[in-house]
Amino acid sequence: MLKYILPLGLFIGLLILLGVGLTLNPREVPSPLVGKPAPGFQLTRLDNAEQPVSEEIFQGRVTLFNVWSSWCTACRQEHPVLMDLARRGEVTLIGLNYKDSRAAARSVLEHSGNPYRLSAFDADGKVGIDWGVYGVPETFVIDRHGIVRYKHIGPVTAQIWEEKLAPLVRYLEKQS
Repeated sequence: MLKYILPLGLFIGLLILLGVGLTLNPREVPSPLVGKPAPGFQLTRLDNAEQPVSEEIFQGRVTLFNVWSSWCTACRQEHPVLMDLARRGEVTLIGLNYKDSRAAARSVLEHSGNPYRLSAFDADGKVGIDWGVYGVPETFVIDRHGIVRYKHIGPVTAQIWEEKLAPLVRYLEKQS
């Protein structure tokens, strides 16, 4: 009898684990950066290879730090949403152009519009590694003190903005 109960118990346990796994959202991966200062970096602006940009850009304002590339299909999907956010001025958008060519990235922004206050150029992806980026697009919410408050994996949609990001941005804006 025991030889049947043990395999049955293991099978039921496996079904429970699989059932729980199917209810999880793969886009909600906890980031070890949440609650910590934004990782430091020294890059140049995408639009000006002579002008440096660092994590100090986050000081004094709530920011969406959007990691994107010209070769990223999902980035094209979220681009109209980012353009709308920039047009409405609800939040400052800073881009991190990730593992891209400067010419290709600039061409995308020239043809599709530029939602970013500025975009840092991370050609080799080393800064992206420090930020825990493992795919594009990814978006971080940074508070006015430079603390990472949230990480979103995947394209920002109007629904994600309204339901997740906007309430957090508005809350952080009210904080001193």
